[in-house]
Amino acid sequence: MKHLVDTHRHKGKRKILISELEENGISDQRILSAFDAIPRHFFFDSIFEDQAYSNIAFPIGDGQTISHPYTVAFQTELLEVQKGEKVLEIGTGSAFQTCILCKLGAKVFSIERHLSLHKKAKEMIDFFNLSAKLFYGDGYQGSPAYAPFDKILVTCGAPEIPNELVKQLKIGGIMVIPVGEGAEQKMLKIVKLNEGEVSLKEYGTFKFVPMLEHKVNSQK
Repeated sequence: MKHLVDTHRHKGKRKILISELEENGISDQRILSAFDAIPRHFFFDSIFEDQAYSNIAFPIGDGQTISHPYTVAFQTELLEVQKGEKVLEIGTGSAFQTCILCKLGAKVFSIERHLSLHKKAKEMIDFFNLSAKLFYGDGYQGSPAYAPFDKILVTCGAPEIPNELVKQLKIGGIMVIPVGEGAEQKMLKIVKLNEGEVSLKEYGTFKFVPMLEHKVNSQK
């Protein structure tokens, strides 16, 4: 793994980013502290690290992106994560969001459909000495072996709400998911009221890479 260094310059840029997140309405100090604790430039090739603290999404390979910092913070705030909760993440990607969830004290289970990203994500989780169960597989199927979950976070655009994920959510649990078939999706916060009934609330328009099925023989 590459040599990773967090300089005073990086830390200063991180403080500026956190201030921008606050100005844009992110108020949960636990989330802002997690952003400070996880250097975002570690998830970028060194040649692009200056982009790490800009409020932009950025390609990470396999047609995927590391989400806009505000989007990560916004989705996390909607999820209302409490320490010790079981959280299923669909779309590990770079593992930056995964690390933020771990820093909030969640027990994280994360699924990635691109094997190369799955392997890199494991390296990052190990580097930060965090505990998360990472799987290579189809996010639409969730992780029934570890269900039910207190919270589910989907970090890719789904054409519709996946029924299998709703099934794996606890009664009273929350799922945050961007839904829409085009280039843009509506951010939904779903609360499972009982088996067969949910409440929905919409939180604006966002752009995500699409959630795709990926048939694999097993989760690893």
